[in-house]
Amino acid sequence: MKIKLFSYNQLDTLIHQLSGLTKLLCFLIMIFTVILTYDIRVLLFMLAFAIVCFRISKIPFDQVKLIFGYILVFLLFDFVLSFVFAPQYGVEVLGTRHEIFSFGGPFVLTWEELYYLSCKTMKYLCMFPVGFVFFFTTNPSEFASSLNHIGVSAKICTTVALTMRYFPDVSRDYTNISLAQQARGIDMSRKEKLGRRIKNVMALLAPLIFSTMDRVDAIANAMSLRGYGKTKKRTWYSFRALQRNDYLALAVCIVIFVISLSIRLFVTKSYFYNPFIGW
Repeated sequence: MKIKLFSYNQLDTLIHQLSGLTKLLCFLIMIFTVILTYDIRVLLFMLAFAIVCFRISKIPFDQVKLIFGYILVFLLFDFVLSFVFAPQYGVEVLGTRHEIFSFGGPFVLTWEELYYLSCKTMKYLCMFPVGFVFFFTTNPSEFASSLNHIGVSAKICTTVALTMRYFPDVSRDYTNISLAQQARGIDMSRKEKLGRRIKNVMALLAPLIFSTMDRVDAIANAMSLRGYGKTKKRTWYSFRALQRNDYLALAVCIVIFVISLSIRLFVTKSYFYNPFIGW
C-alpha cells in the first residue's frame, strides 16, 4: 500500500470503524484528562493508552515520522528553555527541594524541577499520538456528516471536510515544488550551510502560496457550479450512525476521565502530585 502523507487512509481496524464524531469526543475527553493533572502515574497510563490506540490504528510510522521529528525538537527546546527561564519553578509548585547538580548561580537542577519538566513533556507526548489517531483515521466526509447530524451548520461541516482534505494536497505541492527547485540546482540537503538552507526553503513559499490560491479558486468555482449554498441543508453520502463500538469507546474514555479526576480530587487533593514528600 502506498503511504499518503498527512492524509486519511482507509484501513480495516477497530479505530477506523468508529464514527468520526466518536473519535472527536474521545479525543477531547483524553485531552481534558491530560490537561487536568500533573500526576505522573496518570500521565504514564495516558501515554501507554495513547500508544496502544496508535498501534491498534496501524498508522505507518513513515506517515508521521516527519511530524514526530519536529515534535521531539520542539519538546527538547521547551524542556531546556523552561529550565533556563524558571529553574526553580518545580520547587515552588511542589514545596520541597532536593538538589541534583548546580550549574552556578540560580541554575540548580533539582528533582522537583526535573519531575515538573518531565510531567510537562509527557503531557505533550500523550496528546500527539491521540491527535495522530484522530487525524489519520477519520474520513473527512464522514466526520463532516456526523457533525451536521448533531446540529452543526452544513457550511461549517463542509469547511471542516475541505480543510482536512487540503493537508495532503499542500504536502504533495510542497514535495513537487521542492523537487523542481532541486532540479534547478537549489540545494536543500545537509551539505548546504544552515543559513543557506533556510533561505532556499523560504524560496518555496511563494510558489506554494500561488498554487494554494489557484486550488482555492478551483474549489470555489466547482462548488458554485454545483449550486452549493442555495439551501441550508444538504445530503451526505458517507454518514455513519453510532454503533455499539462507538458507545463502548466513549464509555472507556469517560471512565478513564472520571478515575483521573477522582484521583486528583480525593487521593492527591491537588493539581500537582508530589512524590518527594518524605525524602
